[in-house]
Amino acid sequence: MFRPILKWLGAIIAVVVIAIAIFLVNLIWFRPWSLNLFYEKVFAEILFDHPEILSTLGLVEQFGITGHNGKLDDESPAHQQREFERWKRDLAQLRQYPADRQSVSQKLSTRVLDWFLQLQAEGEKWQWHDYPVNQLFGVQNQFPSFMANTHRLLSQNDCNYYVMRFDALPKKFDQVIDGLRVREQKQILPPRFVVEEVLKEMTDFIAKPASENILATSFKTRADKIDKLSQADRADFQARVETAITNKVYPAYQKLIDYFREILPKTTTDDGVWKLPDGDAFYAYKLRENTTTRLNPNEVHELGLREVARIEGEMRAILDANGYAGQPIGEAMDKLSKDRRFLYPNDDKGRADALAKYTELITQATERSSQDLFFTTPRAKIEVRRVPEFKEATAPGAYYDIAAMDGSRPGIFFANLRDMNEVPEWSMPTLAYHEGVPGHHWQLSTAEELKGVPQFRKVLPFTAYVEGWALYCEWLTKQVGWYDNDPFGDLGRLRDELFRAVRLVVDTGIHAKHWTREQAIAYMRDKTGMGEKEVKSEIERYIVAPGQACAYKIGMLKIQELRARAQEELGDKFEQREFHDAVLKNGALPLEILEEQVNDYIQRKRASVTAATDFQRSNTQKDLCRSVFISSSQSRSCAQHPHHPGSFRIAHSRASGDLDFSRPRSLIFHRSLLDS
Repeated sequence: MFRPILKWLGAIIAVVVIAIAIFLVNLIWFRPWSLNLFYEKVFAEILFDHPEILSTLGLVEQFGITGHNGKLDDESPAHQQREFERWKRDLAQLRQYPADRQSVSQKLSTRVLDWFLQLQAEGEKWQWHDYPVNQLFGVQNQFPSFMANTHRLLSQNDCNYYVMRFDALPKKFDQVIDGLRVREQKQILPPRFVVEEVLKEMTDFIAKPASENILATSFKTRADKIDKLSQADRADFQARVETAITNKVYPAYQKLIDYFREILPKTTTDDGVWKLPDGDAFYAYKLRENTTTRLNPNEVHELGLREVARIEGEMRAILDANGYAGQPIGEAMDKLSKDRRFLYPNDDKGRADALAKYTELITQATERSSQDLFFTTPRAKIEVRRVPEFKEATAPGAYYDIAAMDGSRPGIFFANLRDMNEVPEWSMPTLAYHEGVPGHHWQLSTAEELKGVPQFRKVLPFTAYVEGWALYCEWLTKQVGWYDNDPFGDLGRLRDELFRAVRLVVDTGIHAKHWTREQAIAYMRDKTGMGEKEVKSEIERYIVAPGQACAYKIGMLKIQELRARAQEELGDKFEQREFHDAVLKNGALPLEILEEQVNDYIQRKRASVTAATDFQRSNTQKDLCRSVFISSSQSRSCAQHPHHPGSFRIAHSRASGDLDFSRPRSLIFHRSLLDS
């Protein structure tokens, strides 16, 4: 009896196993039958090929998948080429799915993914046209930050993975050096100042005893919070970490230091990418990649000049009204930035007070945003931290790291507090709104928490959208009254918008018009009044990341344009929370696709308003018909009973020139109007 049952059960299991095997083979090595599965395949390929990204997102740990947390990304030239081959293969497979069989949501996902993959494939030609190790980013400063802030430390296994990543570091550095040598062969070397600053950064990093290095101190602080670790375990792991820093990390850094010392004599002071092979075409590609538009360098440059002039006009009015009449804007802002009324002490207490102020600003902004600007509030939390000291000298004024999707790590707003004389209090609100709420934290967390969309839609980084949204939010807070009775805070907002407009001028100036670094620094200092160290850091950032700084203003202007269009076409039916939903609820998009989505929202809203109006009119007309019928009946009754109360109403209608409801022709005429 049981033998036949077992036989049938075994056959069923075999069939299921074969079906699963066929499904997995098709999914992994071929184009999946399902478009939705294809979306997830593309996303999974990227994630599982980049363990550091997988750790950052925190997507799979909840399912017990943790092995990637002991690995580092492959930075070899061979791996880089394999990635380009995969982009091209994925693009070709995506285009095999018939568009006429896709849902509206799928068509949008396909459009976004096609746009992204096409851009990646086009980038193959320019894959060596960059400086992967520079003063702003690179393995030498990203690895310590990643380990200190992103690598999860919640269990003993996580501590083991921490040490495993140190063991993997020498190979990663060797791969980076291999890529740098390929670039050197192609005559692609960073500007001299980049090499000099990176050399100082790395030599300072390895000069500290291992126990004082951020890799050891941050581990100790975080491991102390793991309840299930005994004191003996903590001491053992701490010793392993410090040994690995001495034996693995520092020697890897020394090899990179030796290479940079080797190339230093070969570098020049030419800073723009125009100096690279086909540099002008490369810069056009970077503008396309970062702005998601087809604006050329001259158009971007002229747009920047116009925006600078417009914003200066707004600043002039506020300065004139607050004791700075007649003073050049840059000079006045420089004085304001040095005004002791607005400065924190340049010490640990001053830094702690500034972090507390940023936290207070974001808390208030979260409450206001939830009430007035959005229908839904993202679940992800946000913290404010100081930029790690080892990298703050060349880091930007602030940046944001996204929260883990599983909630294990909050979003982090990093504020650069290297010199508190660079952080006047009037400059703090707009920075908090940009990096935190309602800017990056709100938008990126909303994207991560989207339901019913492919995973890639939650994380694709279209810079013009992401940075444009954050800069739009700086402007939005002014529109909704957050700067009422705070003219200096509003000046801070305008100063930051001004320097985003200045970016359009200096980025194109450096990379398309052959400006020197010093020329760009002088222009930004003159226009914004920002501190010399801050401006120097900004300009040097644009040199190593061509086109990226242009994304902010261009993205902001597009979102403002779309909002103005919605307000004009919808009139008093415009609802800014609905507009923000239309912008945010599809994840990051190229600006041309964002415009299509907002146009669709406007048309849907107009159609719904029209339908509601028609429905209301129909009901009103039905009520009127009912009144007409009653009045007609009453008029007949009045003819038989002259003193019926209805006789007054009919007489009143005649006296006021309205339709004479007692006459059948008028009744027919009025019904004909209802029918029309």
